[in-house]
Amino acid sequence: MATEAGEDRTPLLKESQPGTGERSGRAPCVAASRCHGAAVPTCCSARYNLALLAFFGFFLLYALRVNLSVALVDMVEPNTSIAKNTTSNVCPEHSSTINVPRNTTGEKYSWDADTQGWILGSFFYGYIITQIPGGYLASKIGGKLLLGFGIFGTSVFTLLTPLAANLGVGYLIAVRALEGLGEGVTFPAMHSMWSSWAPPLERSKLLSISYAGAQLGTVVSLPLSGLICYYMNWIYVFYIFGALGVLWFFFWMWLVSDTPEMHRNISHPEREYILSSLKDQLSTQKSVPWRPILESLPLWAIVVAQFSYNWTFYTLLTLLPTYMKEILRFDAQENGFLSALPYFGCWLCIILSGQIADYLREKQNLSTVCVRKCFTLIGMIGPAVFLVAAGFIGCDYALAVAFVTISTTLGGFCTSGYSINHLDIAPSYAGILLGITNSFGTIPGMVGPVIAKNLTHNNTVEEWQTVFYIAASINLFGAIFFALFASGEVQDWAVSGYHLHRN
Repeated sequence: MATEAGEDRTPLLKESQPGTGERSGRAPCVAASRCHGAAVPTCCSARYNLALLAFFGFFLLYALRVNLSVALVDMVEPNTSIAKNTTSNVCPEHSSTINVPRNTTGEKYSWDADTQGWILGSFFYGYIITQIPGGYLASKIGGKLLLGFGIFGTSVFTLLTPLAANLGVGYLIAVRALEGLGEGVTFPAMHSMWSSWAPPLERSKLLSISYAGAQLGTVVSLPLSGLICYYMNWIYVFYIFGALGVLWFFFWMWLVSDTPEMHRNISHPEREYILSSLKDQLSTQKSVPWRPILESLPLWAIVVAQFSYNWTFYTLLTLLPTYMKEILRFDAQENGFLSALPYFGCWLCIILSGQIADYLREKQNLSTVCVRKCFTLIGMIGPAVFLVAAGFIGCDYALAVAFVTISTTLGGFCTSGYSINHLDIAPSYAGILLGITNSFGTIPGMVGPVIAKNLTHNNTVEEWQTVFYIAASINLFGAIFFALFASGEVQDWAVSGYHLHRN
């Protein structure tokens, strides 16, 4: 909650300090950006270089996560596919004429619909375990090692995926769960790093750049995986992306530092700019205030929003290739490109919305909480409306793809909404907070695809409408809850003085 008028700890509402010459409503970091008479650059700066490296890291992270969704279509024997020719009377065959013969050398497995659901969902059983420990460890040892080895471990297990599939479905499920363990620490680790690197008025920009890599990874991975499966063999999907992840790891370890103070090549003005902009927002307490964190209503607003949004996101992420094939009936190659189109729109939206959000906060003096709530409402209600509409298009392929694309694109607004709200309310504990919210946000990834698979055994349009209805309803509830209870201010328990004046 806000304190007395003019004392709101939200960076944008802070009163100007005597002698700074800054007008009320501007963050103190703006003055710091010109410390010692030198302007702090954006191009080639250490903080934007970190954002770029993180961008490629999350690009590979999501490529490693979603490639199985496409490869699974080729890994399963046709007679055990989830569709039993039930869609042939619903939509006509729709595929391009391809002159190049399809590669059919890949191993095939007799996995039924339920087994496929467990394979796709097993990743999240490992992913949920390391969320909170990841945030806690990042606050203790730094996010660089945690994020680096998280992606490295995921890459190594991706390289082992074909071997695991040959050994049996149990081994494949175990390997996917271990990949989830590696990825589980990555977002909390990145949030923890940004708590030391991101000036308040650049949070939306920097975090949207770094996390937009996840969407572009989906955009590239889905069609590229389809092409690899079509022209080569599905095993190369895992070998290629796994090797790229290992290569990224060496660049990350060489070029990145946990904090501005530890960076070898950062300029003095940039270091002073970052440190002075964050000096009143970080806590020096060694212990974590667990009870106030868990009792914080603004934190639970993020939890509900993330759970709700992820239900839709993970369901589409894992099942959109199947929907394209079994309902809209595109071939595997075309399937990959059309499955990626919604995430390309989302990627563009994340980049643009990050710029817009910080512009509204810095230039238009809109409060942080107003921007976070507005962007979350757009990013959750918009997708809900278009997702439901997509279920009533029937066999109008172009319109169905357009509606699913618009739905996923609008979801990109959430990155500058609830997704980075952890840094607004508790910068010092942002990694831990993200671990908590991501733990709840992972549950939809575990149960959503399994429920959707069980609801679509016959692959009828009506069954998929039910899946879309459920996702849209959950999205709507999460948007309303966040709008009612979210905050944009640094909470009392998240600053250094809190422990000193209690009782």
